[in-house]
Amino acid sequence: MINVLIADDSEIVRRGLGDVLASAADIHVVAQAWDGRSAVDAARQVNPDVALLDIRMPGMDGLAATRELRALPVPPRVLILTMFAEDEYVGEAVRAGASGFLLKDTPPEELLRSVRLVAAGQAILDPTVTERVLAQLAQHSVRLTAQEQQALDALTDREREVLGLVGQGLSNAAIGEVLHVEGPAGACGSGLL
Repeated sequence: MINVLIADDSEIVRRGLGDVLASAADIHVVAQAWDGRSAVDAARQVNPDVALLDIRMPGMDGLAATRELRALPVPPRVLILTMFAEDEYVGEAVRAGASGFLLKDTPPEELLRSVRLVAAGQAILDPTVTERVLAQLAQHSVRLTAQEQQALDALTDREREVLGLVGQGLSNAAIGEVLHVEGPAGACGSGLL
């Protein structure tokens, strides 16, 4: 039996989620809460296996509640269920310790499957969120060719220092001041070109 805590500030959403979860013989709703603080308090009492949390709730939001829930002596796995698919929420939820992130338009059978997966120790992301996360990872992924790595390895410490300052957007004159070099700092970084 998977014991689940539901936290959402909307009573109708809590009831609807409760009905969906109650339709499964292996899932039992042990508590419902209207905000993050009451969710954490309830979790201390009932020790749920999974906490199903909304992100935006009054008082303590779902992200703060996730951090507190994960710090409990017997921490539940946390599954975020929200209307908001903003990328910053996904990252914050994962950093807070959530095991899953679903949107509220998730079909009931997918919600049940996700609760089971999270309870079993797996992680789950809504498919639309997964696509965006993968696109961001691909965009931020930097792989150097062997030739590029060799060129970086050949830089002197001073050239690395200049390169770091250039990367911060400093002008030649500003780099010269930082490095205590008279005249333009271009001579220090001539090996970079």
